[in-house]
Amino acid sequence: MQAVGRRDPIFRAIEAMTALAEIFERRREVLARDAGITIEQWRVLEEISTEHFIPSMFARSRDSSAAAVSKILRQLLDSGLVSAAIGRADRRNRHYKLTAKGTRALGELRASRQAAIEAIWTGFSRDELAAFSTFAVKLSDRIDRYSSGKNARRAAAVR
Repeated sequence: MQAVGRRDPIFRAIEAMTALAEIFERRREVLARDAGITIEQWRVLEEISTEHFIPSMFARSRDSSAAAVSKILRQLLDSGLVSAAIGRADRRNRHYKLTAKGTRALGELRASRQAAIEAIWTGFSRDELAAFSTFAVKLSDRIDRYSSGKNARRAAAVR
């Protein structure tokens, strides 16, 4: 296999993808900060809004610790964005829901995000968006397969 040089299209594509990921993350941070919350708090608010929020399952799905999710929940409770009640079926569990303030904050966040989507993405043609989507899915699948294979090889080497 030939080495990838700095002028190679693969290297330029990796640079572009890295820049895109960084810009996307910065944009999300700005949206969250403008709403007075962090990205992590935003994720929890979105999940609570589904009314199927279970902290331990959320932590597992995000490869996070229960303690980290509990900390975010305390921050959201302290800021008045969510409320908690003892579960009816199991008193050991808490049921979280958005307060009016939390609903407003999430609504404003979603509106800001939608405005950004419209301003940025609507200028592309359907063909450009379809090509980008197809490429992104293929790239994600390849990265996942590579990572899964590498992790399987590491696990086998440790045995």
